Amino acid sequence: MASFASFVLPKLLLLISLFQISLATRKLNGLVQDKPQLLQYHNGPLLSGRISVNLIWYGKFKPPQRAIISNFITSLSSSAYQNAQPSVSTWWKTTEKYYHLTSKRHSSLSLNLGKQILDESYSLGKSLTTKQIVELASKGDQKNAINIVLTSSDVAVEGFCLSRCGTHGSSLGSKSGHIKGKNYKFAYIWVGNSETQCPGQCAWPFHQPIYGPQSEPLVAPNNDVGLDGMVINLASLLAGTVTNPFGNGYFQGPAEAPLEAASACPGVYGKGAYPGYPGSLLVDPTTGASYNAHGGNGRKYLLPALYDPSTSSCSTQV
Repeated sequence: MASFASFVLPKLLLLISLFQISLATRKLNGLVQDKPQLLQYHNGPLLSGRISVNLIWYGKFKPPQRAIISNFITSLSSSAYQNAQPSVSTWWKTTEKYYHLTSKRHSSLSLNLGKQILDESYSLGKSLTTKQIVELASKGDQKNAINIVLTSSDVAVEGFCLSRCGTHGSSLGSKSGHIKGKNYKFAYIWVGNSETQCPGQCAWPFHQPIYGPQSEPLVAPNNDVGLDGMVINLASLLAGTVTNPFGNGYFQGPAEAPLEAASACPGVYGKGAYPGYPGSLLVDPTTGASYNAHGGNGRKYLLPALYDPSTSSCSTQV
């Protein structure tokens, strides 16, 4: 349920990128991996069928900020947003290839935006533990669901900025999760807004990295460094969640810190990416913002490359 990429290179080449550590953590030291290893299937179940994506907003988020995330979720599966290419939905289709490999009978997955729960009163305080993240995640539906906890920029989370920008995992449902005598295990994701705490770690390439080459940061496509950084993290973790929801799906390396669909391609967003350079991207002529995917309501997003099992390579849209 996690993903991690770690290489030994001279300090000068250390570069901010996304990768996941222990239940999928997006982190700093990941470097571009030219020849990612094949992700092995460990015979566990993948998420399938109609899955509700529930958003638990913890702390202060403005309505336009919430719209950036909710529009991204609705753009994943909707064919209505495929006219403008490259699109969020075509990016997401790479995950379908993992389903084709699991069995001869094709299992389908449909993600749909579910409930949005607002906790603007900081009910658990402004410093959260991993256990409290799971507690917040359990507020969403616990069957056929992915519950996403999004913490605002003034909320500290255990390990945030020090070792991770977000994480994904699974948990047994509470008593309310019992349906017809069964206790369901639900998948969850946590992503933090790093705008003020560690944008150099968790919002690259929209902010200069702490280490490595100091190139100019890119202009964020939705004009919000924190939220556009959250989209990158969320996209990476969603890919890891559906292909390795319970720790026995597709991954490479130790189960405690495995590489997954997105973290196997750290720091890659477009063709020609290398440490310190996200790759060749599309640029909005009006705003100067960099992006690689069109979403709903005219939005643009920057999404991480996904490991394509059919080509054994990192797949980019541009």
